[in-house]
Parts: sequence; structure tokens; C-alpha cells
Amino acid sequence: MHTTAIYQQLKKSLNSYIEQGNTVFTVALSGGVDSVVLLHLMRALRADNPAIDVSAIYVHHGLSQYADDWQRFCKNVCIELDVPFKAAKVVIEQQSRTSLEAQARDARYKALDELSPKGSIVLLGQHLNDQVETFLLRLKRGSGLKGLGAMHQARLLQSGRVCFRPLLNVKRSDIEAFAARFSIDHITDDSNTDESFDRNFLRSKIVPVLAERFAGFEQCTARSIELLQQQQTLLDEYTQLDLNKCINDYQALCISQISKYSSARIANIVRAWLTLFTQVMPSQKQLEQIINQAMCAKNDAQMRIDLLDGQIRRHQGYLYFVTPSEVLIDIELNHSQLKLADGRLLIKSIGFGVRPPHSNEQVIVRFNCNSARIKPLKKPGSNTVKHWFKDAKIAPWLRASVPLIFYNDELVQVVGCFISAKHVDENGIFWECK
Repeated sequence: MHTTAIYQQLKKSLNSYIEQGNTVFTVALSGGVDSVVLLHLMRALRADNPAIDVSAIYVHHGLSQYADDWQRFCKNVCIELDVPFKAAKVVIEQQSRTSLEAQARDARYKALDELSPKGSIVLLGQHLNDQVETFLLRLKRGSGLKGLGAMHQARLLQSGRVCFRPLLNVKRSDIEAFAARFSIDHITDDSNTDESFDRNFLRSKIVPVLAERFAGFEQCTARSIELLQQQQTLLDEYTQLDLNKCINDYQALCISQISKYSSARIANIVRAWLTLFTQVMPSQKQLEQIINQAMCAKNDAQMRIDLLDGQIRRHQGYLYFVTPSEVLIDIELNHSQLKLADGRLLIKSIGFGVRPPHSNEQVIVRFNCNSARIKPLKKPGSNTVKHWFKDAKIAPWLRASVPLIFYNDELVQVVGCFISAKHVDENGIFWECK
């Protein structure tokens, strides 16, 4: 095992991590030939280098009637190899506009991240044929440069943990031959032969024909994928420079600034801007809709485009990405600090502000009271909160979350905006949101 080409490939791919002192690894173990072979290889690497720590995690999705059997098999393999084992059971509820496969994958990554030891690098068993199949699936969907880049050998989870695919340049046939040579038991998932699934159809009907007709087809495809990834990296660097010139301190996108660029460059900037807030990119049609509405709408137009996990809104010449917010309820202020439902902290301070409340006045924080009236300090006349919000150019979707401080039924402060001229006191109190 220690002299095989696959083992040497594994050592080479992990060498840079080990040299940097990253010696804790967790194998994502499904029981299939790829992950079981990977576990055996890591056990051999541990024998060569005692500083290396190896564990394994099985994620039980509950999508197969055999999932319990697979979990037991994985546990027994780990006992046999003296590798610490954990299992995670995840519940997947079908959601609209997201495939079951994508939801299962996200749940798997989340479980692997949560259960892996601190500082551990998660190792995934995907190989060269998986990469070729992914490329062809993306090609079929009409993906662009980034999509055709298929799987990267390394990726970061949301927590910053590294996921790494050490066998990504190894063919499936070589992995299967390795398992046969060393009599390594593994699970065969019957669903992998169901050709109603696009990946299985490519695996059984298309890729073998291409590999037979064109010598080195898998390796040549992998080389093209690597070039696409390099070109995407270069494009990302230039796009980031453009984006930095087009966003303000609130990560809003300046419409007049992006309008200076070509249409292709604008599309790249908008995509890069969206990645600041969401991992789900809009379709090409949605992207065109976003750009057209942003560029063509009148200054006072109320633009709103709904995406999977948020909205794109336009206000005062900027585009904002707005996520659903907590519904805030009225509450009495009895202390100097109050944690709001959306996580913000409302804090009372001493200084220039409004007079302290009288003994017969109840202090209440309220929200979304657009018809309440106030005469702000240094503003002409009394008017509604709605009027003053518009005057202050506060975006409509932010107004319901602005705390309004009342003494009984009299509005004395709009937090973060203005105080009541009637209640001003140089040695008074004022409220701030942190």
C-alpha cells in the first residue's frame, strides 16, 4: 500500500498542509469505495507519520432505507482500522427552488463542520471521474466560466474550516483496482446504477465512450478545468477591484458608478456584490432584470426583486440587499439597556438629549408608528414620523426597525435620527442602538 501510486498521490497532495503543521484530518466516510479507500490511505499515512491524527464521520441523511446499515458498516470499518468514529443524523425538509441533492450536500457539510475536531481538515473522497461528470453536468446546464470550473480541490466552509479532495486527480478505475488488490470491503449503493439520474447516465453511458474514443480524455478534461479555475481566479481579482470602487460603507452598490462600465463588466460587479450576502446566485434572466431595473428606473422608483434568501431594493441611487428581519414589538424601558428581538442593544446614556421622564410618565420603545408626530430639534414645524423619515432619506425597509422612544403617548426621540425640540435638555438622556 505504501508504494502504490495512489498512496504517493495522497502524500503529495497533503504535503503542503502537513509541512505547515496541519496534521489533524477527518475523513467524510460514506461507506462507498472512494471514502473507504481514502480512510485506508490515511491510516497508512498515520503509520508513516505518528504526528498525524485521523478520525471519520458518517452523515446519516435518512434518504435511503439502507442508511442505518451503512452507518454500522462505517463504524465497524473504523473499529477495525483503530480510527475514532462519529455519526451525525440530519433531517432534510424539501424546500422550493432548491434540489434535494443540494440540500443534502449543505446538511452534510454543516454536520462535518460541527462534528470535526477543532483545527481538523475535512477530507472528501471525490475523484477524477466525479470531476469530469460535474463538468459535463454544468455544461449541460449552460454554466459560465465559474460553473465549468467544477470542483476545486480545496474549499472553505462558512466557519473557515478547510475541505480538501486529495483524490481529485485519481481515476475511479484506479481506486477500484486498489480496493480489489488489498481486499478492501465497501458498500455499493444500488441507486448509483439508476440512469434516470443525470450523473449516473453520464457515468455509465457517456464518459466510458468518450474515454475509449479519446485517449486520456479524463486527464485532458481535468487540465481544461484547472485552466478555467485559473482564469476565474484572475477575473475575480479584477472584479474585486471594480467592486471596491462601487460600494459604500454600508455595502450598498452605487448605480451611477457601475453605469460607467461595459455590460459584461457590470454583470460581473453585480454578481460579486451579491456574493457578499448570499451563496445562491440569480439566474441569467434575473441578473438582467436586476441590472435593467437598476439602470433604467426613475430616482424615486420603488424597485424590489425577490431572490431565494433576500430582496434587492433601490434607494437614493444605491442598490441594497435586504434580508427578512425580526418583527419588533413595543416594550417598556425600565433599565438602562434593552436587547431587541433582532439582536441590537438599546442603551441609555447621559448627556445632551431629552429631559428625564417624570414620575407619572411611562417610557416605552415602539416601532412602525409612522403616524406619530414630533417636532425635531432644528427642524421647521411638527410632522409625522413618515414625513421625517422621508426627509432624512431613510430607506423604506429600514423604517420599521428604528426604535421610537415615547413618554406615555408622546414621541420624544427617534433613535439614531433626532430628538424632540419640546423635550430637549442639555443634561438629559438619549438612547443609542449598538
